[in-house]
Amino acid sequence: MPRTKGSKNRPKTTTNSVSKTDYASQITEKQSEITTLTTEITSIQKQIEENKATLKDKRAALKKAEKELSKLEAKKTAADQKAAEEAKKAEAESVVKKLIDSGMSVDEIIEKLK
Repeated sequence: MPRTKGSKNRPKTTTNSVSKTDYASQITEKQSEITTLTTEITSIQKQIEENKATLKDKRAALKKAEKELSKLEAKKTAADQKAAEEAKKAEAESVVKKLIDSGMSVDEIIEKLK
């Protein structure tokens, strides 16, 4: 096969013509980049640990508040129930008093209450 015209005469170019000083500057750049990244990672890890501690404290406070809330709700329910019983008792007493005042006997009142 014939060669293309000028294929032997083409000058060879090298793309790896970087001097030693370029390598040294690149190494120092990368070292400084690594140092800054390491510092940033360390500070982020500290922040994460602080946030974990804060989260733990907040969860404990939330659990305590929920526990207190459930106790208060139970007390409120008991107080409401007691008040309702007192109201029923007072109403029953007033009904019995009215019936006695109207001249009914105790046996008749018991029959009405059933």
